[in-house]
Amino acid sequence: MIRLARQEPVRITRKPTLEMISIFAIRPNPYQPRKYFSDEAIADLADSIRQIGLLQPINVRRAGEGGYELIAGERRLRACKLAGLTEIKAIILDSAYDRDIAMIAMIENLQRENLHFFEEAEGYQSLIREHGFTQEELATRLAKNQSTVANKLRILKLPRPVKEKIIAGGLTERHARALLRLHNEEAQLRLLEHVCERGLSVKATEELVEKELLHLYGEEKENNLIRMRCNYKIYVNTLRKCADKIAAMGVDTDFRFEDQGDYIQVVVKIAK
Repeated sequence: MIRLARQEPVRITRKPTLEMISIFAIRPNPYQPRKYFSDEAIADLADSIRQIGLLQPINVRRAGEGGYELIAGERRLRACKLAGLTEIKAIILDSAYDRDIAMIAMIENLQRENLHFFEEAEGYQSLIREHGFTQEELATRLAKNQSTVANKLRILKLPRPVKEKIIAGGLTERHARALLRLHNEEAQLRLLEHVCERGLSVKATEELVEKELLHLYGEEKENNLIRMRCNYKIYVNTLRKCADKIAAMGVDTDFRFEDQGDYIQVVVKIAK
């Protein structure tokens, strides 16, 4: 379950209230992390709302006299409009802090509405760039590992045409991460054609990337890359020995490392 950290609660100026409000008084959320909406899914939700009503209220905040700004629940709002409703159940939050509103919108979408991994990554990037969150703070607020946040942000390095092809092909985040090893957009798109046409697995895609690297950079360079990968264990062990020496001096030391695919993340914590 994703949740806000206890030590930094959302700041609400008044107690939230549940009310029926006019759909036409609601303006869009400028911090909406979701970019892609399925017309078919919204139509299905609209049919459900016509039959049994809206089970989960949307979240809004007051915005000007008689108006509201959507915080979370855009799919539900669109479906209610499609169903012909003029009013909607809404939880009204009176927070004046954009930073909190942006975080609530992200958490709501992660918990309820199955964000695409690119949307999730773009949401993280927005929280960092526009609202001043650090990766560490973001990971804490979302109850995720910092390495998870870092990996999400890395896939945004892919060019837009590549991201669009991945979305259209229904490929996974691991497919996207495999392509990060190629720094040539033309090569990435060429490989994506093969992956989509043949329905290749992540493992098969990674193998295809290896072959493409060999083709692009030559056997000698690829052999050098292989040797460097073998040396990673030596590098990690060297760092571990340094941490062990510090610990042997009576200093509280914590050493951890994680294989992140195309790099090794090493974290050493030393007590003051």
